[in-house]
Amino acid sequence: MKTWVRHRFAILALFVVFLTAITAGVWRAGYGQALDQLAQRGAADLALASDRLTAQLQRYQELAVLMAGHPILEALPKDGASAREATSLLLEAADKTAALDLAYVDIDGRVLASAQKDITASLSGTPYFERALHGALGAHHGVDARTGRRAFYFASPSFGADGRVSGVLVVTVDIENVEWNWRGDRPAVYFVDEYGVVFISNRSELLFWERLSGSAAIVPGQGRAPEFQSYARAGHTLWRLDWGPYLPKRGMHLVKPLPVIGLRGEAVIDVAPAVRLAALQAAMVAALIFFSGVLLYQAMLRRQVLAQANAVLEERVSLRTRALSETNAQLRREISEREDAEAALKKAQADLVQAGKLSALGQMSAGISHELNQPLMAIQQYSENGALFLERGKTDIAADNLGRISAMATRMGRIIRNLRAFARNESEPIGRVDIVSVINAALELSETRFRQHDIVLEWTPPESPIWVRGGEVRLGQVMVNLIANAVDAMAESAPKILSIKVIRGARARISVRDTGPGIQEPEKMFDPFFSTKAIGSSEGMGLGLSISYGLVQSFGGQIRGANAIDSGAIFTVELDYWTEEQAA
Repeated sequence: MKTWVRHRFAILALFVVFLTAITAGVWRAGYGQALDQLAQRGAADLALASDRLTAQLQRYQELAVLMAGHPILEALPKDGASAREATSLLLEAADKTAALDLAYVDIDGRVLASAQKDITASLSGTPYFERALHGALGAHHGVDARTGRRAFYFASPSFGADGRVSGVLVVTVDIENVEWNWRGDRPAVYFVDEYGVVFISNRSELLFWERLSGSAAIVPGQGRAPEFQSYARAGHTLWRLDWGPYLPKRGMHLVKPLPVIGLRGEAVIDVAPAVRLAALQAAMVAALIFFSGVLLYQAMLRRQVLAQANAVLEERVSLRTRALSETNAQLRREISEREDAEAALKKAQADLVQAGKLSALGQMSAGISHELNQPLMAIQQYSENGALFLERGKTDIAADNLGRISAMATRMGRIIRNLRAFARNESEPIGRVDIVSVINAALELSETRFRQHDIVLEWTPPESPIWVRGGEVRLGQVMVNLIANAVDAMAESAPKILSIKVIRGARARISVRDTGPGIQEPEKMFDPFFSTKAIGSSEGMGLGLSISYGLVQSFGGQIRGANAIDSGAIFTVELDYWTEEQAA
């Protein structure tokens, strides 16, 4: 007994170690995959923000190049009387483009005309002005001394008749005006210059933070440096930081060089969704393994009980045998009793097997009884009526009833065929499927729910088949999921109208529309385990749309969902047509 207890504790300890190792491995693998997906989305967001910034600055660069050779500006060094016209021209351009300032400067750096009417400053010695004097386009950024604002400068040279630089047009861009429309967007994005200073960001609290030499962290120009830690995970650089309430506590660091504007874009992507997804996957695997372990443990306990009972039985048999060996009569009587007991046991076992068969048969028949009950009742009524009409000599009416009985039998066969086709596990490769028949089969499986909820169906099937690329059973599952979701959504709505359309175009498009309350969070509707039903509801776990999304994607199609203009939701499935090349 003590040996068995020790073995049991050893097995339990091994199971705990195994469960911990597997859960940790699943979490690590899931976390790595989630980080890869997060990195792809973050790189796309960073590229979008960088392209938007570059495109906005590119407008002012083109403005400087196009206006540098304007006749009114080129006449300034020669004719001082045109300064008023040049000022008006520059002011008009600044108003239309929202530029901070436009100034025309001679080759000595003196401002000849400015949209801000400040011609006392000299631009001699500034890097962008010096570059323009050499005939190239100058670009620079910094804090404007006159306004105290962050500015980006573009300097474009103007050439005289001799081919030399006769003047320079300087366009000053207000960075706050450039970044105001994407301030606060996700993720946190900032742009640093060659000195490691944050010059542009959608988080204002990071402006003018500096990167220390030899460190990946950026710190404020003044004050205490916040907490920061950099580490690698699954091939990605992750930061643990405390930079404020509007930045993640733990994020992925991404970098994109922007040599066109002399900056480098960086983003900090919140990794909390990846952590939650990995934890969810690990929890599911742990729960499955734990449940399997509980079943194995119960089996071991039953085996122990049987072993103990067997030992007791053997001891009793031994004692009984020694006692019965005294006389042959007693031995024969005991043998006879044992034969009777074995016969009773076999009979009991046979009865249990039969009861199990009947129970399984009852469970199988309960699922289809409701769908078959109505046509069976109709067949009974039509057969009774047909017999009465035959007795009265009305053979034509009796023949009509027999025809209806045949139609009902055909309907029962179709219901059973659809149930069997929907229940089987499809293993065939993708092939040619008639989407019209798939929709009809899904609607036939849902007829009971339509009647229970008083659903009005708007569906006019096309006259000819529409062959698409897919799997019949899997497409049927997609359509049943969409129809079931629509019926559930209209449970408390009025009117209750389900509209299904098949539209021919570049691809076959199936539209399923309901008159329910619509989609509350459209961006999450295809996420696994996302559901608007009450917690603990028996109507699903929020996997229907996620599974449908994966099935349609496997066929090379697309599925989208959106709220209708007036009310309800519209789900659209797009599928490729089946071609003869695919058949070959």
